[in-house]
Amino acid sequence: MTLLTKENTVNVSNTAAIYKSLQTTICRTFEQADGTGKFTQDEWQKEIGSGLTCVMQNGSIIEKAGVNFSHVSGIFSENMAKLLGEKANTFEVTGVSSIIHSGNPFVPTIHMNVRHFSLDNGSSWFGGGIDLTPTYINAIEARWFHQTLKDICDRYDTNFYPEWKTWADDYFYLTHRHETRGVGGIFFDRMQPANEADLKIMLNLTCDLLKIYPVIYSQLMKDNGYKPFTAAQKKWQKIRRGRYVEFNLIHDRGTKFGLETDGNIESILVSLPAEVEWVYQNQPEAGSPEAQTQELLKKGIDWVKG
Repeated sequence: MTLLTKENTVNVSNTAAIYKSLQTTICRTFEQADGTGKFTQDEWQKEIGSGLTCVMQNGSIIEKAGVNFSHVSGIFSENMAKLLGEKANTFEVTGVSSIIHSGNPFVPTIHMNVRHFSLDNGSSWFGGGIDLTPTYINAIEARWFHQTLKDICDRYDTNFYPEWKTWADDYFYLTHRHETRGVGGIFFDRMQPANEADLKIMLNLTCDLLKIYPVIYSQLMKDNGYKPFTAAQKKWQKIRRGRYVEFNLIHDRGTKFGLETDGNIESILVSLPAEVEWVYQNQPEAGSPEAQTQELLKKGIDWVKG
């Protein structure tokens, strides 16, 4: 697929067409990697706009996956103004968001989203990122994951990865638990380029992230999807998923924005795992793989250098 050329204008409608095409590619790639799972499609239409929610459940490796596209617009409400710190009358936004949960505890949960936001006051920006939440942290995989993201960021600006990696550490952090959600990744928001050329850079970068996302997770599925696991390891996965749910419902800005704009509730909450547990005062055994993972749930780890 061809990205915008220098003759094209970067506006939300043009971005939406590109993002929706890449959503299709992502779904087909995951179906091939899983082997048996297929995405169902739910096209939705509301007063604020439309979208396409693609969901896979109970595949060979993927337990639950959502790959969502939306393109909405409407009145910029007072609550939205408070959330974004902007004054405007109307907004328009498009994006793709995805979260995948595997049934195998050795395949991490992954999250990705990109978005292009515009206000009638002239403000226009991109946001997004990718982060990885392993049940059991594998330092070699974490290093490969971060290096892959760094390579993409460095094509555009060598400052992006270190800045956005720190941003992800700070954003994907459960303040009430004093722990990170996983090994992080990159996160960026409100990237407001000063001119059309810089807007195209951000569009191309977000498209690169959409393209690499299924490549990254397909490799993790291939490496770990059929590893044997015990009932105790599955239970640990469900406990760790509880932390994921806590973050999405308490801290995640996308969830809050979707609810505030009266978005499609099924699409907003498709990110939640199918099975989860909360165990009162759960403490992993000292020296266990579970305890080792728990000790690595902290900010500031330089995964690329190791």
